[in-house]
Amino acid sequence: MNRALRIHAYGGPDALTIESIAMPIAASGQVIVRVGAAGVNALDWKIRDGWLQNDFPLPLPATLGVELAGEVIEVGQDVSGFAVGDRVMGPVGGLGAYADFVAIASNSLVRIPASLTDERAAAIPVGALTAWQALFEAGELKPGQTVLIHGAAGGVGSFAVQFARRARARVIATAQGINAGYLRGLGADEVIDYRTSSFWDRTKDVDLVLDLVGGAALANSWQVIADTGRIVSTAAPDIAAHTPAGKRGVWFQMRPDAAQLAEIVSMVDQGVVKVEVSEVAGLSDATAAIERNKTGHGPGKAVITFR
Repeated sequence: MNRALRIHAYGGPDALTIESIAMPIAASGQVIVRVGAAGVNALDWKIRDGWLQNDFPLPLPATLGVELAGEVIEVGQDVSGFAVGDRVMGPVGGLGAYADFVAIASNSLVRIPASLTDERAAAIPVGALTAWQALFEAGELKPGQTVLIHGAAGGVGSFAVQFARRARARVIATAQGINAGYLRGLGADEVIDYRTSSFWDRTKDVDLVLDLVGGAALANSWQVIADTGRIVSTAAPDIAAHTPAGKRGVWFQMRPDAAQLAEIVSMVDQGVVKVEVSEVAGLSDATAAIERNKTGHGPGKAVITFR
């Protein structure tokens, strides 16, 4: 049986259902992965709630989930570098990770080192690649610059703080005050509790704002960036329409990149980059875990186990 977490219509938590779907078939260049765990992301509830239906129309019903870790059980034609039994991880390059068995392009995957469980591995691909590409490609972050990261304690933000610190940037993070110690431990130079402080009163001349939140955080960030600075947002597809004259704002979407992911996984394996799993939920608790991602959760990322 191939269980999957799906939506047939947009709505709240009740829109998610667990049902049996057909076993996937490996197309050329694909492998079939028996999923051990899959990461929870804000995209899950944004799609479920219908927030993105105008920007990204989605054929329904649809299986949610955008990243996974598990074991290869079948190899399609024109696949090299992977064999049955390999433990692998990666972004699915779309939707469909919340299932027992998933067909996925082999060139999006990397091997899981022995030091990582499936649960920890599943917490890496989307968050780490998003952070890396947003900071250094879209954001062009350089040593000595200052970056302000909104939503810094989450799955993307936790990696972004570490990557920016390793790049010798000054890191200012906004998050709940309870996560201040966690973020300083990851390398943040300053942590601002957005519930009790106004970051725009405490920061100025920021070279890069990484906006993982949107809304008021984004709206109040234009006043803190330097003349040559920019905002890179993963949360506001319409940022271009709201960018003030003379400012630079970019909406960013992660792309699968196995070479980048392998480099990041190597750093995790060596212990120089940390992965924080805030919660491991079974498939029967997946709906609640996704809702907690929307309403507030611990530092790091929640994952859903399919064991």
